[in-house]
Amino acid sequence: QVQLVESGGGLVQAGGSLRLSCAASGLTISNYDMGWFRQPPGKQREVVAEISRSASIPLYADPVKGRFTISRDNGKNTVYLQMNSLKPEDTAVYYCAARRDISWQTWGQGTQVTVSS
Repeated sequence: QVQLVESGGGLVQAGGSLRLSCAASGLTISNYDMGWFRQPPGKQREVVAEISRSASIPLYADPVKGRFTISRDNGKNTVYLQMNSLKPEDTAVYYCAARRDISWQTWGQGTQVTVSS
């Protein structure tokens, strides 16, 4: 069974940090591009960051550039999102996803991140 399981979300004050993890099972992430997405309350899901299977230069959405870092540990079959200098507008459900070809076809169940002001 293919699964992506996110963890590490929670409640944090503005300016704080969180590290999200996405553990994969049933697939080998070294064969996939991996991404983090988020869905703020009442809004559509949006991309946060992605990293290719070759771990070349990661891509970040403008609102998180310089604050968030995506990384992958193929040996642990896990992807991470380090989030620093968190802002209330970062409050969202965060999802990880895997892409083998064109579309993001495998998704996790999401983890809630709430940033208080």
